[in-house]
Amino acid sequence: MKNALGVGIGLRSTHYEHVLHHRPSVSWFEVISENFMGIEGGLGGKSLQALLAVREHYPVVLHGVSLSIGSVDPLDFNYLSALKELAHTVQPAWLSDHLCWTGADGHNVHDLLPLPFTEEALRHVSERVRRVQDFMGRQMMLENVSSYMTFAHSEMPEWEFVAEVARRSDCRILLDVNNVYVNARNHGFDASHYIDQIPQGRVGQMHLAGYADQGDHLLDTHDQPVTEPVWQLYEQAVRRFGHIPTLIEWDEKLPDFQVLAAEAARAERIQKQVLPHETKIPFVGRAPAGSSISHPA
Repeated sequence: MKNALGVGIGLRSTHYEHVLHHRPSVSWFEVISENFMGIEGGLGGKSLQALLAVREHYPVVLHGVSLSIGSVDPLDFNYLSALKELAHTVQPAWLSDHLCWTGADGHNVHDLLPLPFTEEALRHVSERVRRVQDFMGRQMMLENVSSYMTFAHSEMPEWEFVAEVARRSDCRILLDVNNVYVNARNHGFDASHYIDQIPQGRVGQMHLAGYADQGDHLLDTHDQPVTEPVWQLYEQAVRRFGHIPTLIEWDEKLPDFQVLAAEAARAERIQKQVLPHETKIPFVGRAPAGSSISHPA
């Protein structure tokens, strides 16, 4: 099996055949959890069989888009049970999702919606993260999301909110460097300052992706190469956080696999240039200290 360290690539169905046939030199793959979770908790068919075939040769990470950790709806234990079953089958290196909400009153809007950065939201989200980690028996990673609006009643900057959720819940941070840059441009803050305010010991993974410049705002599209400003910000992140597993995300207008591999190779080069002598240490998701697996009432 290949080393779980270094730079991974988001695995999409378009590239299953290439990966299984050519076994490219990629450290690991990340997949969207929901693509492999069947209806009513069952595991999902041919897609899962392809993933398990990939899993025989590469470490895999499960990245969800429907946890809705910031919602005021009750936690969905049917969803969590299906995710737990999938994790038991796939044995991912770790699990991740987004620091956001995705719907209300049981309706999923299939978008990653930002939270107000308030003390009330902090308490609410942190308690839910602790419950999720306890149920899953694993430490989770939560990703900072891109946004196109802010809340007038927010009480703290985004980076403080992200860091404090991680501290209070004992989860890890999936730092999306592209989202930091997109939000900095959209909301007028300093992206470099954001990176400097994230605690070093909490970042367990980073994301890199492309955005579209819409003139008056940037749109997080995941449909083109990583831009030069984001590469520059990534250099700063590597200098601060070290050799953290990094993922190339590309979800729309998928190019040939070789294009993704070239993006991953550039990220690897940056890691080696910035920290040429640092020893890479594997991250293994763990249960929070003192936790036990519990079941919903």
